[in-house]
Amino acid sequence: MLWGSSHGALELRTEGGATHLRATFPYGVETELAEGRLEVVAPRAFAGRIEAGEDIHLLSGHDYNKPLASRAAGTMQVSETDQALMIEATIDGSTSWARDFLAAHAAGLIRGLSPGFRVQNGGERIERRAKGLLRTVTAAALFEVSAVTRPAYPAAQIEARAWAVSERSEVVSTPGQSHPLNRWRL
Repeated sequence: MLWGSSHGALELRTEGGATHLRATFPYGVETELAEGRLEVVAPRAFAGRIEAGEDIHLLSGHDYNKPLASRAAGTMQVSETDQALMIEATIDGSTSWARDFLAAHAAGLIRGLSPGFRVQNGGERIERRAKGLLRTVTAAALFEVSAVTRPAYPAAQIEARAWAVSERSEVVSTPGQSHPLNRWRL
């Protein structure tokens, strides 16, 4: 079963009891986070923590209480090119939240990939446009990448195949709108 676009993908495969995940988050793709609020992540914006070998987590739904893999645990590798952030991970299905994630993914409910990051001082450019603002993230500390039901960046969709038999960061709501997709990250 396949979901997604050619711009980004999250691939899961199960072989010999282990579930392997491969994901890409494309750079340079504009997305509308809320009406009049566009954002794009520039190539290699996450290089700082990646190149330093810092721990980065794969989470279910941005929940640190539901970890699926991490660099420190040796279950995840993170790299990047000028085109995309790339993740490879092995998911152990022995926790209840990992089983829940795998079941939701198999049912087609988890389709997106979403990075959790904090923009560094001087790590953004904001431009006025006729219909709003465009924020370009040029330097950000990447702490986690999450599998989610509705990604803010639609180009980072899930592609899946089952091969087995059996500094300061705030989230500000747009006035009058509390839905998470109607938020602007600062």
